[in-house]
Amino acid sequence: MADAKKGTLIVLEGLDGSGKATQAKLLAQHLKEEGKNVQEITFPDYASDSSALVKMYLAGQFGDKPDDVNAYAASSFYAVDRYASYKTSWGSFYEAGGVIIADRYTTSNAVHQCSKLPPEQWEEFLHWLFDYEFHLLGLPAPDEVIYLQVDPAVSQKLMTGRYHGDESKKDVHEKDVEYLARSRNAAEFCAAHLGWETVHCTQGDAMRSIEDIQSEVRKLAQRVI
Repeated sequence: MADAKKGTLIVLEGLDGSGKATQAKLLAQHLKEEGKNVQEITFPDYASDSSALVKMYLAGQFGDKPDDVNAYAASSFYAVDRYASYKTSWGSFYEAGGVIIADRYTTSNAVHQCSKLPPEQWEEFLHWLFDYEFHLLGLPAPDEVIYLQVDPAVSQKLMTGRYHGDESKKDVHEKDVEYLARSRNAAEFCAAHLGWETVHCTQGDAMRSIEDIQSEVRKLAQRVI
């Protein structure tokens, strides 16, 4: 259980096309119907000026490949955006005991930035990352991380459908298939070594139903609320 004086932070994590936004929205709606005080947050916070560096990075202004910006610099872009969001949007709600449902969080830095490093450096990077965000910046650590695992081929199909086949609309992460494969490996490592709860979202070459996935997500979330 979370500290009684503070709130509960549940993170939905997964690669692009895994359905994080949909599942986070459904979970928040369900908890609100149960009478819980719930706020949804999403990262990056594109509506805020604090995401400016993230937008520049994803648009390829620092290079057209994810690896053109090293893991520590890119992590800082996202961390500062998170800090600004916490200070201006949801920190007080969380501190007062509210339930936060996050579509991505520090966990996305863990997945996407680990993938830029050789595996033997992952543990050192994760130690730095969590110390930076949770200790030095003072952001709350999650009470539960639910990792939505999707087969990479299915994920690519979903992303192509999202942009109606227009590949030019993909950001620097989404365009780089090799990078996404490395991110999948990093995500599996993080889920296994950091105690994340894994929900297997694909069956064969297709997604399980939204309702089936949501049922599993709710059961996991209830353990910390």
